[in-house]
Amino acid sequence: MSGSGIYGPSTTSSSLVTPALTLLAQDNPSQIDSVALDFLLIELVQILQASSRHATARLRAKEEEMISAGLLPPPLPVPPNKDGVSKEQEEEEEALRLRLEDIGAAVGGALAERLSKDKARFQDTLDAIKFICKDLWSAAWDKQVDNLRTNHRGVYVVQDNAFKPLLRLSSPAGTADALKQSKLYVAIPTGIIRGALGRLGFNASVAPEVMALPQCTFQIKLPKGQ
Repeated sequence: MSGSGIYGPSTTSSSLVTPALTLLAQDNPSQIDSVALDFLLIELVQILQASSRHATARLRAKEEEMISAGLLPPPLPVPPNKDGVSKEQEEEEEALRLRLEDIGAAVGGALAERLSKDKARFQDTLDAIKFICKDLWSAAWDKQVDNLRTNHRGVYVVQDNAFKPLLRLSSPAGTADALKQSKLYVAIPTGIIRGALGRLGFNASVAPEVMALPQCTFQIKLPKGQ
């Protein structure tokens, strides 16, 4: 009931809540420039590359000591592959790729949990893939995918014609070298997709393919019965 009191006109409690107080009561989400994440990916790949080389060098030094002491037989010579890359370099790059994927999987799992907290559990694989192509892609890379195909037997092909992690990728050695380097720069996104699907309850394998920059295609395979 409104009216006047001994101290003047009475006011309702809702009128005391000003817009300024409403803003103070709301959470202020932390934000970061997306360009900073691009730089983070570049530095992360380079730091892990240096770390991997250092660890490999220490391992080889120990092996050389054991060979010199007669505790290990000398390794058989292995010719480089058709691209001139030695077996040691291939193993080093594969180990680095797996480390980057594991980092991405942890990020993808946490991201999927946050984005799907108000959604019902996905019972159908297609619904989960659509969530990846729309919600996850928009949150991680600022757009939805350009194309989604499936053979209706658990294999999905997701294509992004301007994949954000590859937009600024180049190499002074030319396009061929840039394509080679792209394998490492799509490792974290590959892990993000795999980790997100895993958190949603789908055990998937994800294989990236880069044929022409900045386009990227991901083949997602889900076991039968999921």
